[in-house]
Amino acid sequence: MSQTARRHTEGNLYSCTQCEKQFSYRSSLWHHMNIHSCKYKCTECGKCWQSSQDLATHRRCHSEEKPFECTVCSKRFTRAGNLVVHSKIHSGEKPYKCHVCDKVFNQSGNLNTHIRVHTGEKPHKCSLCNKCFTTSSHLQLHKRHVHSNRRPYHCPYCGMLFKTNTELKRHVRIHTDAKPYSCRHCSQCFRWLARLKTHLLKSHNEGTWFTCDICQQQFITRGDLKRHSLRRHFEMC
Repeated sequence: MSQTARRHTEGNLYSCTQCEKQFSYRSSLWHHMNIHSCKYKCTECGKCWQSSQDLATHRRCHSEEKPFECTVCSKRFTRAGNLVVHSKIHSGEKPYKCHVCDKVFNQSGNLNTHIRVHTGEKPHKCSLCNKCFTTSSHLQLHKRHVHSNRRPYHCPYCGMLFKTNTELKRHVRIHTDAKPYSCRHCSQCFRWLARLKTHLLKSHNEGTWFTCDICQQQFITRGDLKRHSLRRHFEMC
């Protein structure tokens, strides 16, 4: 490493000349410099990391490997830290409150992300098409679905290929006739979550309808409403 990259600043801080980040220890600075040298680079998205461990953890985003499982609800995570944060949901602690709509959250990061719903801020920009997203995870999903042709997940029943493990799992239900979504009010089970939501709304009056402000047509999900608005009312403008 060059002498300039190891510049020692006031207050016993070591400053990186590439991005001006500061570190308390010289070893931490050396560790950080791997990002600029791209020693540990992801072959999927080109992002560089500080260590081989960081790179291995990041690759789970592409492979959808989630080795850390919540013992309460069985939800899985790519990082142990994310599991720790998630566990707070079950403790009921939600000290962070939105000043616009009063919605509460269990961590400040979730609150900051939520506020973008009100501000319209989308800080994560796709380098391939300039489309912007509110979260980095949404950006990664966009790149995988829109810009990547890789389909590493294949169906063991028909050989059909998929980009994500989630898509494969949804597809396999067609072959196995699995219906993992059950109604809490009656004995009916459903293959798709959207079908369960429709059932709850129509049969048990549970849930929220999303209503179009222009034509008052109602939809089961916010996504359905958005697609309706774009297809019907956007074309009319």
